[in-house]
Amino acid sequence: MTTQKFKWQGVVSKYAYPETWRSLWQVCNSVIPFFIGWYLMYRSLEVGYWLTLLLAVPTAGFMVRCFIIFHDCCHGSFLRSMKANDRLGLVIGVLVLTPFYEWRHAHAIHHATAGDLDRRGIGDVYTMTVEEYLAAPWYKRLGYRIMRSPMILFTVGAFIVFTVTHRFWGPKAGKRERSSVIWTNLAIAAVVGWLMLEIGWAAFLLVEVPILLIACGSGVWLFYVQHNFEPTYWERHPEWEFFNAGMDGSSFYKLPRLLQWFTGNIGFHHIHHLSPRIPNYKLEQCHNENPEFQIEPLTLQQSLRSLFFRLWDEQERTLVGWSALKKYRAQKANVEA
Repeated sequence: MTTQKFKWQGVVSKYAYPETWRSLWQVCNSVIPFFIGWYLMYRSLEVGYWLTLLLAVPTAGFMVRCFIIFHDCCHGSFLRSMKANDRLGLVIGVLVLTPFYEWRHAHAIHHATAGDLDRRGIGDVYTMTVEEYLAAPWYKRLGYRIMRSPMILFTVGAFIVFTVTHRFWGPKAGKRERSSVIWTNLAIAAVVGWLMLEIGWAAFLLVEVPILLIACGSGVWLFYVQHNFEPTYWERHPEWEFFNAGMDGSSFYKLPRLLQWFTGNIGFHHIHHLSPRIPNYKLEQCHNENPEFQIEPLTLQQSLRSLFFRLWDEQERTLVGWSALKKYRAQKANVEA
């Protein structure tokens, strides 16, 4: 756990400004290749669906990069003008099936509450404590088990989040957030309707569904593994600290260079949580130039352990899997006896 603090605000502020030419180049090398990949997938249907599925992998990768741009626009870190960030975010939000203002609102809450046990549930992958799980009724435990299953969370669950859940606003949404959902839905309906008229509904689904399954699953995995790793950080609100939540509760996910490029450097997540105003293309520079931010990396192989984390044990201060429940149930039985 991080114990030594420094004047980190001044350090990160040196990188917290966009460079217009780099941002525009990122739009070109992400959005344009996505459209090219989508078109090639459609044309490949004439050759064989095996080729369509093969092309879905890089096309989904470009969709992930598009979402990173959308994500930076939500933080106002991609372009110098807030209005320009909003407009670009609104457009790319249609591409990635995500309403800009609604998602920005939920994501801002996530940044303000990550690692806070008393403020969970908005903009995060919900994590229960062991005590909460054992005290919950059977139907809530069943729902939680289904939701936290990797076979659901990173496949159909991720697909449903982007295609269904994002079509609605949250309970705390304001007028602008609600309008964002409505207009994004209308724009998506218009684009999808036009494509289906042009190429047919079957061809559209044969191209779009595999892209979404890969891109949405990858996106949810990235979001999940950057906070569900060992060791991580969870505290009750009175003891919660923003700096520690960023440095200890957000991973440095060290990916191979190609995957790092496709994921827009989001693996430097600890730095991103300290300063979300840093554009994605400056996160690595901030990391390399400041030894204070060079924490223990989480490798691709090590991150696979996160698939087995299910609950937070407040007593031991660690994430645990379902197998650990036997011990807790036995302890509870002994106390009651």
